[in-house]
Amino acid sequence: MNFALFLFLLLSVTGLVWLLDKFVLRKNRSKEAKQPWWVEYSVSFFPVILVVFLLRSFLVEPFKIPSGSMIPTLLIGDFILVNKYTYGIRLPVLNVKIVDVNSPQRGDVMVFRYPVDPSLDYIKRVVGLPGDRIEYRDKQLWINGVQVPRKPLGDYESRERLQFYPRYLEMFGDAGHEIILEKEVPGFVSRGADFGQSANCDYNSGGLVCTVPPGHYFMMGDNRDNSSDSRVWGFVPDANIVGKAFFIWLNLSELGRFGTFR
Repeated sequence: MNFALFLFLLLSVTGLVWLLDKFVLRKNRSKEAKQPWWVEYSVSFFPVILVVFLLRSFLVEPFKIPSGSMIPTLLIGDFILVNKYTYGIRLPVLNVKIVDVNSPQRGDVMVFRYPVDPSLDYIKRVVGLPGDRIEYRDKQLWINGVQVPRKPLGDYESRERLQFYPRYLEMFGDAGHEIILEKEVPGFVSRGADFGQSANCDYNSGGLVCTVPPGHYFMMGDNRDNSSDSRVWGFVPDANIVGKAFFIWLNLSELGRFGTFR
């Protein structure tokens, strides 16, 4: 059971007990009598659960980064906050959009439900918008026939693997973000099992070319040669969007990683 559903069920049970006590049980109980333990706990925890549920469902939700696919932007063990209303207000649990606010933009770091297994949450960077023609050729990104600018920033030292990787500043318009590559890894991209709209992609020895279908997004990790992303399992539908990641609030291994990121 996912945590959102568990929290909703807990809220429903404690809320029903709170209403039952307020309008029925309290009237039939003498002033000297104590609340049954199950009523006392439900009445005490209901307001707290309600606040947590509303904050987590409509404002911000915490996540922990489990892998290195977004290095150097996000490291393993980073605790981040995700804005839940930037891309529209959605019904909790059902994840159905009821109020349209903004759409994802190229360069956004977005949390979404993994298309192959929606019970899992993934985090990647938005690279392609609906209708975009994405080409990843020899580790260089092209969007709609235009090469995405990037400039070298020197090497990045990986503490996990004790290696150095070429690091670049990649630009989407005026906004830049860092990526890393591996010299030894070829540009060839291995597609996983066939995915929805897989006919929109053409794989070749140098990389791939994909046209993003309507209502979908093309996602890539900043650790380009160590990321399972849209190059492997396809596009992310709008219905799978969770929110926009925007803040690192803790990393127990590196306490100085507090703040915003690109």
